Amino acid sequence: MAEAQLSGHQTTSFLRSHSLLTATTRRAGVAPSPSRVSFDTPKAKVLAMAIKRSPKRLKYSSPQFTKEDRLMYVEVDPSGADCWKLEPVVELLKEGAVGVIPTDTVYAIVCHLKSQSAIERLRRIKNIEPSKPLSILCRSLRDIDIYTTGFPRGDGQGHANIFRAVKHCLPGPYTFILTASKELPKQCVRYGTTTAKYASRKNVGVRIPDDAICQAILEKMDAPLISTSAKWPKENEWMMDPVVIADIYGPEGLDFVVAGGVRVADPSTVVDMTGAYPKIIRQGKGPKLPWMEENDLNDSATLEDLIPSAT
Repeated sequence: MAEAQLSGHQTTSFLRSHSLLTATTRRAGVAPSPSRVSFDTPKAKVLAMAIKRSPKRLKYSSPQFTKEDRLMYVEVDPSGADCWKLEPVVELLKEGAVGVIPTDTVYAIVCHLKSQSAIERLRRIKNIEPSKPLSILCRSLRDIDIYTTGFPRGDGQGHANIFRAVKHCLPGPYTFILTASKELPKQCVRYGTTTAKYASRKNVGVRIPDDAICQAILEKMDAPLISTSAKWPKENEWMMDPVVIADIYGPEGLDFVVAGGVRVADPSTVVDMTGAYPKIIRQGKGPKLPWMEENDLNDSATLEDLIPSAT
């Protein structure tokens, strides 16, 4: 069983590359160790993934990042065949961690929906303004019904039952903007905005990703995950390599990275469901369906401001 001593406490991580190992161990002040660890049985693997944490490590009430902390890097097969490795990740998320996981589109920086301090840390790490809405990753349509007012279901007066159509494209590469319910924390929706036209709108982007790793994590959570796409800090481009993401965002305060292989820069299609008709705000991986309307190009600048920080 492989363990590394770190500032009075131990942590187990799966490290994919020498550069990542060097960066994390340099921050922790320990000597590098082999980049790959093998075990004989699944049971031994689960035991080896157990993380011994000091009380100081998960003290998230303070937004300050402790440089002695070490990033946990977990490498998982994209098929989800070894999702047992995700148990420590789920525990970290429940305790208030902020980390990176793959989705069916791009990598996402995530945290627990009910952890206010984690949401604040996520916004700080990604440098997201308070007025920018966030997205949530859901396990099922039931989660969407709890944290939003739901999809239009028709009223017998000419308004179509969009809910039936939506069910056919979820899980899938779509982010749907819906009106938030009172169950959703205010940190997830637009608040403090100076745009009078949308000051009263409390919207949120919702996703049900079609990704084995992402679904395995969501199924073990007691609530959805707050989500924002992993992008280069000073460029509007997605980061597709988990090793690079760990190197760039690790020093900013990430607690873990789940590596599911290098992804293709193909984000979700964002559809605004809060108007009279479903309107595509951003065309992405999900194809335009017959019940979706094209975006009005004359209003594209305003609509861009409404796009949640979606994956």
